[in-house]
Formats: sequence, structure tokens, C-alpha cells
Amino acid sequence: MTAVVNRALNPKMYGQLLARALPKAIETEKENERALKHVDELMSKGESNLTVEESTLLRLLVGLIERFETEQYHLDASTPLGILLELMEARNVQPRNLWEVFGSKGTASEVLRGKRSISKAHARALAHYFHVSAELFI
Repeated sequence: MTAVVNRALNPKMYGQLLARALPKAIETEKENERALKHVDELMSKGESNLTVEESTLLRLLVGLIERFETEQYHLDASTPLGILLELMEARNVQPRNLWEVFGSKGTASEVLRGKRSISKAHARALAHYFHVSAELFI
């Protein structure tokens, strides 16, 4: 995530965001989906348009989601391709949904069949798509 303009966090504004999002340790798939919805809402604004408070909340939610998904799906013990396939299955993502992420149907197909490794650029795009750390795909 890019840095937001250096401005101090406004506790009142951040408190209002927290009151709406109610972030907490994620323990169920339903809670994970709720957190993902908040992340989608924030990311739809564009990183450069987020306030310091929104950027802080986004980092918090992404961390909670990553923790839950790592524990739930045991992603830390898998290969980058295994992690991708597990995320796809868990979120009902079809290969065609990733064509744009990879830039083409052919590249997506090669990666998903293990004929091509996940590049750093693809890792960043997948991280953005799934709202997880790019490190999972490297």
C-alpha cells in the first residue's frame, strides 16, 4: 500500500470508522466475508484517495483477513500455486475470473496448470484481487 499524506491520525474520525466496521479477530467465514466487504469498499476509493484513517483501517482489516485465511486454509505450508488454487476454491473463483489479473487467458491457464510460475507482477495483482499479501505468491 502506498503511503498516505503525512498527517496525524484523527482519533474521532478513526473511531467513527471503527464503529462502522467493528473489526475483531476473524473466526468464521461469515466474519471473513464481512471484513472482505469493508476492504472492497475502501479499495474501491483508490489508495491515493484514502484518508489516513481509512488507510489505517484498511491495513488493520487486511491483517485480520490474512491471519484468518492463513490459519483456516493452512496457506503458509503450501506452494504459491497451491495457495492460489486454495484461495480460488475457498472463494469460488473460476479461472476466467483471473484472465484480467494475469493479462490473458493463456497466461492464466499456464500458471494454473503449473507450466509457468507466478511473476512478481502477477503476485501483486493476485494480492490485490484476493486482498492478501503478495508474499503468499512469491
